[in-house]
Amino acid sequence: MLTRRTLGLSTAAFALTVSLSGAAMAQKTVIEFWHGLPQPLGGQLEQVVKGFNDSQDKVQVNASFKGSYPETMQAAIAAFRAGNAPHVVQMFEVGTATMMAAGPAIKPVHELMKETGAALDPKAYIPAVAGYYASKDGKMMALPFNSSTSIMFYNKDLFAKAGLDPNKAPATWPELIAATKALKAAGVACPFTTSWPTWVQFEQLGAIHDTPFASQANGFGGLNAELKINAPLYAKHIQTLVDLQKDGQFKYGGRDNKPDGLFPSGECAIIQGSSGLRSRIVKEATFAWGAAPLPYWPDQIKGEPKNGIIGGAAFWVMTSPKRTPAEYKAVSEFFTYLAQPGIDAKWHMDTGYVPVTFKGVEKAKAEGFYEKNPGADVPAAQLTRTPTTENTMGLRLGNLPEIRNIIQEELEKAFQGQQTVQQALDSSVQRGNVVLRNFERANKN
Repeated sequence: MLTRRTLGLSTAAFALTVSLSGAAMAQKTVIEFWHGLPQPLGGQLEQVVKGFNDSQDKVQVNASFKGSYPETMQAAIAAFRAGNAPHVVQMFEVGTATMMAAGPAIKPVHELMKETGAALDPKAYIPAVAGYYASKDGKMMALPFNSSTSIMFYNKDLFAKAGLDPNKAPATWPELIAATKALKAAGVACPFTTSWPTWVQFEQLGAIHDTPFASQANGFGGLNAELKINAPLYAKHIQTLVDLQKDGQFKYGGRDNKPDGLFPSGECAIIQGSSGLRSRIVKEATFAWGAAPLPYWPDQIKGEPKNGIIGGAAFWVMTSPKRTPAEYKAVSEFFTYLAQPGIDAKWHMDTGYVPVTFKGVEKAKAEGFYEKNPGADVPAAQLTRTPTTENTMGLRLGNLPEIRNIIQEELEKAFQGQQTVQQALDSSVQRGNVVLRNFERANKN
């Protein structure tokens, strides 16, 4: 602690110093920023915020962890209703439709930047990222920041043990099935698992095969969207997973990211999950491993596989009755700082999230990051390998977290033999559409 004695100041001089520093702090515009990243990622995000605070002397951003993404979302909604919403809230991608429908609760980023005279070029962002957080006419509604996608990680040591090429990951589903069969024969108890079952095995599957997850361009075209996941592609795919499970080639490890630990522990030889899992694998795995794009079904695709879709979160600007132009100006300065390629690239290299700008990718490449970390470029490459279509821009569906839980419930019944795959998919569509209709009624203008 700094005291008058340690600074070597007289009582009067010390009092003046304290007074001046307090006045300087009082002159700063204070911005409240709520986020949903636990440690260690939360600490890394708070270091980014500290970097902004240290870069200038007019704005102080206070970063606060508010629990999981759903908890942060609920806290922000409650705060808005009470008239004291934070200036900025980090919202996970499946909350996008809810935020889009929030009306006066949010200030779209394109409006913020125009009002404050700040420059933010939507074309600087990877289309699969920018499109997810854009309005129908392409205007940015939120600032993309921590984005991820789904990829595949595989245990090279176990591949070698099974007589498979450790430097060649399965590119198609038939190749993956053959690999899991060889792994099982070699005595591997868990050849293959998946994290985030709905995101990876439904949402990403549809995008890669350019097949709708829902009508109305996966919800981008309007609130009257309906689920389409009982189509032949999904039926074939989920039936394959059920069959692989029966044969001991696939392990259902649970909902959401519960299965994440099955791969770095060495239990499962292959996992399909978030690209953000990479940082955990780096820290925990004691074996050689590789990263590769998600596989595809050659007989279910026209041409090459399409771009994957993003996960992660974006930063939304919230409104409040007492919010001032100076506060919005401060938020725009914070966002301008975050949008720099150097910040984007460093966050990507430090955390395993994908760079959200083209220049962020270029900067990471120029610094030799991908040469030193083979496979770290897979997520960005998968996101940018084709132009986006209406089936690959992502999902804009109301109450998507609830729909994901419904799909997981029905999926589990199929894995347990309580119903057929087609019954599981039909029931998911029927129940999910009820959720969509409720959201539509609640948010129709």
